[in-house]
Amino acid sequence: MKEQNYKMVATTMSGLEEILAEELNTLGAQNIHILNRAVEFVGDLGFMYKANLNLRTAIRILKPIFEFKARNEKELYRKIYDYNWEQYFGVDETFAIQSSGVSDVFSHSKYTALKTKDAIADKFRDNCGKRPNVDVEAPNVQINVHVRGNSFVISLDSSGYSLHKRGYKVASVDAPINEVLAAGLILLSDWNQISNFHDPMCGSGTILVEASMIANNIPANIFRKRFGFEGWKNFDNELWEKIRDISLEKEKEYYGVVSGADNFQKSLRACRSNINNALMRDDIKIKMEDFFESTAEQGSHVVFNPPYGERLRIGINEFYQKIGDTLKHNYKGCTVWLISSDIENLKMIGLKPSRKIKIFNGKLECRFVRFDIYEGSKKASKQI
Repeated sequence: MKEQNYKMVATTMSGLEEILAEELNTLGAQNIHILNRAVEFVGDLGFMYKANLNLRTAIRILKPIFEFKARNEKELYRKIYDYNWEQYFGVDETFAIQSSGVSDVFSHSKYTALKTKDAIADKFRDNCGKRPNVDVEAPNVQINVHVRGNSFVISLDSSGYSLHKRGYKVASVDAPINEVLAAGLILLSDWNQISNFHDPMCGSGTILVEASMIANNIPANIFRKRFGFEGWKNFDNELWEKIRDISLEKEKEYYGVVSGADNFQKSLRACRSNINNALMRDDIKIKMEDFFESTAEQGSHVVFNPPYGERLRIGINEFYQKIGDTLKHNYKGCTVWLISSDIENLKMIGLKPSRKIKIFNGKLECRFVRFDIYEGSKKASKQI
């Protein structure tokens, strides 16, 4: 019997919605609609598995199960209590609640989650004589409550913990870039996945690993130990194994070089650990190098995340001027992208960007900017 299609929502970071919609379209999703920090789509159970495994810019894949309006906490409790939860999990299984969004009445997401948890647990107690346990680490079923005004959408979270936790990162440094954001930046940069790729301030190597996975078409979440849907009553292990095998068979050969550099030994140690854990020891080349003394091979595609905001311990103007000077003299013939929240100070680079994209790194509003470093002497503009 053909599996039934249903509506799902993939959440993401602000600024990555269109990239996520493109990913979903490539995977074969239907009825794609871009929302705020999310993309709605239609697919079946197998597609839900495939989306969790392959999407690079999704944070969670939610399956809405019912919607309602509630004007106060008593109404919220009653609507949740009246729902048939036993179709999704039993009293001897575990569950957890995650809440997002706020309104005038439901101003604290943790309180909304608490009332939802109480209503579900009380329903089981009244029907079965005991309450199911809550497990915030690895529940059988994770329930997402989204509130906007007095409207509620209740969803099953098929991902479990956030999809940015790929499973390969075993070491980190200060202010590491989120894996979803790293992948999003690479996809936004329109890299042709043929030219060499370089990150001259690679830190713990997140951008490098994501770039190598993209270039080789390796499923984004192949290293994850668990997905939320594995605890569901209708989990189809045979179908899941088939989806994994088919996704892995689509791996392709990349003939360029993915390389990175950093000026700190601690960062390089973390970077090597993560690269090795991602089984990419032979695919990514890294070395210790000061960016301001670095060079890149002509034609390279360069993406990097320099320190900014509170992470920047030196003079901001001097720092960005030195970045500009280094790019002009040592990165000729390269396409260079960098992300920064120091929006005003970016103009100190002294190069005119050919593209500027507004994006958020957590709560920090940033600009992701592109510089085409010409071989000849192209007049630089300080307007950004």
